[in-house]
Amino acid sequence: MRLAKKLNIFFIVVMIGPILSIACGHAHMDQDWRTASRISAQIAPSPETPEAIVQIYAARAFNWRGILGVHTWIATKQSHDQHFMVHDVIGWRSFSNRAVLASYIDIPDRLWFGNQPEILVDLRGQDAEEAILHIADAIAAYPYTWDYRLWPGPNSNTFTAFIGRQVPELRLHLPPTAIGKDFLEGNTILATTPSGTGHQFSFSGLFGMTAAWHEGIEMNIIGLVFGVDIRRPAIKLPGIGRIGFPQN
Repeated sequence: MRLAKKLNIFFIVVMIGPILSIACGHAHMDQDWRTASRISAQIAPSPETPEAIVQIYAARAFNWRGILGVHTWIATKQSHDQHFMVHDVIGWRSFSNRAVLASYIDIPDRLWFGNQPEILVDLRGQDAEEAILHIADAIAAYPYTWDYRLWPGPNSNTFTAFIGRQVPELRLHLPPTAIGKDFLEGNTILATTPSGTGHQFSFSGLFGMTAAWHEGIEMNIIGLVFGVDIRRPAIKLPGIGRIGFPQN
C-alpha cells in the first residue's frame, strides 16, 4: 500500500507540468505539419550583419511532443557570409534514408511548426568566429549522425547538448524540457554539463543527477527533469519547465 501511495504521488507530480503546459497553450495538438507556420520569428539579426554570429534556439516540439519537450537547433554565420547555416537533428529524415543530422542554409529563427522559438545562446564577433570553428569540429565528431530515438535519446537535444559539451565557450544552458540532453554518448556515465559550469552523471538518459552553476540541481527520472536553480531562483518541472526567474 505504501508503494502504491508513493507511485500515485509521483504520477501526480509528473503530470502537473504537462497539464500546465496544455493549459498555458505551450503545446498545440491540432496542427498539421503541412500547414503549420515556418515563418521567421523576427528575432534573429539580418544575415547581412557584418559580424560573425552563433545562436542556439529552442521551441516547443511539434504536436503532442510539445506537451513535455522542446526541439533545439544551432544557427551560425561567419563574418564574410550573408546567410545563416542551420545545424540540427530531425528524426523523420531517416524515413527517406538520410542522415538525421544536417547543416543547410536557412532562416535561423523559423517557427518550429507554429511554435515560437527562444534564443538560448547569442554570440557575436570574434568570439562567435572562433566558436564556429569549434562547432564545425564538434559536428564532425557527433556519433549519432544516422541514429535517432525520440526518447530517451539520441535526438535533437542530445545533439545540441553534445555541441555544448564540446564547445564550452558557448555556455549553453538547455531548458529542463530539452528531453534527451542527458543522453551521454557511448557508455559514458559521467560528463561536464553543456554549460561547462558543473558535472552530471546519467545512465542512458533515463536516470541521473546534475549539479552546475548554470543548470542548478537537476534530477532526471525516466528522461523527465525535476530541479532547482539557485543562481536565478526557480523550480523545474517536467512539461512546464521553469517556474521562477527566466534562465537568461
